[in-house]
Amino acid sequence: MRLLFSSRNLPTTSGTFGGFPEVIRVRGITQFHSQWRKYSTKEPPSPPTTQLEGKHYPIDEWTNIPSHISSALSRKLHLQPSHPLSITRRLIESRFPSPTYQYHNDLSPIVSVHQNFDSLGFPIDHPGRCRTDTYYINKDTVLRTHTSAHQADTFRSGTSDGFLISADVYRRDAIDRSHYPVFHQMEGARMWSRNECGASGGVAAVIREEIESMPKHGINEPLRVRWVEAYFPFTSPSWELEVYWQGDWLELLGCGVVKQSLPKNAGIPDKIGWAFGVGLERVAMLLFGVPDIRLFWSLDERFLGQFKGGEVSRFVPFSKFPPCYKDIAFWLPNSSSAAGGQVPFHENDMMEIVRNVAGDLAEDIDEFTHPKTGRKSLCFRINYRSLERTLRNDEANSLQQAVKRVLVEEFGAEVREKSEK
Repeated sequence: MRLLFSSRNLPTTSGTFGGFPEVIRVRGITQFHSQWRKYSTKEPPSPPTTQLEGKHYPIDEWTNIPSHISSALSRKLHLQPSHPLSITRRLIESRFPSPTYQYHNDLSPIVSVHQNFDSLGFPIDHPGRCRTDTYYINKDTVLRTHTSAHQADTFRSGTSDGFLISADVYRRDAIDRSHYPVFHQMEGARMWSRNECGASGGVAAVIREEIESMPKHGINEPLRVRWVEAYFPFTSPSWELEVYWQGDWLELLGCGVVKQSLPKNAGIPDKIGWAFGVGLERVAMLLFGVPDIRLFWSLDERFLGQFKGGEVSRFVPFSKFPPCYKDIAFWLPNSSSAAGGQVPFHENDMMEIVRNVAGDLAEDIDEFTHPKTGRKSLCFRINYRSLERTLRNDEANSLQQAVKRVLVEEFGAEVREKSEK
């Protein structure tokens, strides 16, 4: 079974654990074998499991949830009253009032593959289904990658014309100031009868009118926005709303007309509707002026103490600690070597390795394939920086060595030294 992460970050508890005498640690999560009854030699062992949110789930070859992800399940930043994400959530909810819209803010992040993909019409070969993009508990169960995983069930319940779902979502992703493997989405949707929607100028007109009612106050600069045509498996037509932020266009939300297969499967074929998904972190970064998405996960009172429920206040930086850059370059086995059993390497694997070892920023990725040997050389510049203290060079060196060990042991990488030509 593939081990994704360095053992230095795994729990070191030995002996019994919660009544389970045999503990297996794979991919940064704790897995259990149930105790055999001593008087029986015929009873087969129970399959290994992992415990998440108080429940045991079987694991298999699809399991890829590391400890730094499972530990985030209990944080629920969007429900902490004075946290910027909670303030942002409540601001948006105020523009979509009840009883027309019903709010769902505490749905479990553990969903079935059917809920997350199949119910929304994701093609079987969609890249989002890959283990390189999604955190799998097992082949049938995942950590939701979007709040849309609850869309079909909520439509089917029919308790209100519209709803808002706010929740933590999980994706294997790049490392930079605006991406994090755990972030928070708000899903909004509403259904009308076809006659109602037509009287309002069509569902597309309704979408833009309601999206533009989202909060813009508290931003101390003119806000440049643009609508871009987009593709989502469960809406058509679809659009993305982008804002110009720190010199680049940043995707803020996606939206569109709900494909008719969803209301049909939910038992309401005479309805037509729209849905949107917005990243709460990205709205909060604009509203509060937070420059780095990692800050939302900080427990430092110098960050948390700046915010108060119901108020939008600009973030005041409390530290400017220096970065510590470390470069790493390595050759990967060619395709024929990988066929012998070596685990194929994906760029997101590097991001997960660094997050599991250090939890900091990796950037400036370069790629090169040798024209004769066919080997691929990847170059990464990893920026180690603490948001709360000065990181010593020897600490960064230790983290860098741990990253190298995982690359060699798990992916067969040949680390290139500076003297190599």
